[in-house]
Amino acid sequence: MANNVDVTNANFEQEVLNAEQPVLMKFWAPWCGPCKVMAPVVDEVAAERQDSLKVVSVNVDDAPEIAAEQGVRGVPTVMLFKAGTKVASLVGAQSKSQLTQFIEQNA
Repeated sequence: MANNVDVTNANFEQEVLNAEQPVLMKFWAPWCGPCKVMAPVVDEVAAERQDSLKVVSVNVDDAPEIAAEQGVRGVPTVMLFKAGTKVASLVGAQSKSQLTQFIEQNA
C-alpha cells in the first residue's frame, strides 16, 4: 500500500520527523500474532485517511534502534506524530473503531 511506508534507520527522519501531515507509526514483528491481526486494520485506516494521515511501519527486528528510542516495550504499538513530535501511543492490538478514535483524539 502506497500510504504504508516501511521505516528504517535510514529514512526515519525523512518519513516521520519531517512529514508534513500527522504520522501513524506502527511497530510490529513477523513473529507477533496480534500484529498480524492488526495489520489489515491499519491498512484499512491508511487507505481511508490517505489524504490526511501518513502511515508508516517499523519492523522491530529490522530497526531495534528506532523501537528503543521511542520506548517501545511490546508489539504491536502504534504512535502518532505531529510536526515531528510524538503526541500519543497505544500498546496492543486495536480494533478499527479503537484505532480511529485514537487518531481522531490526537491528530
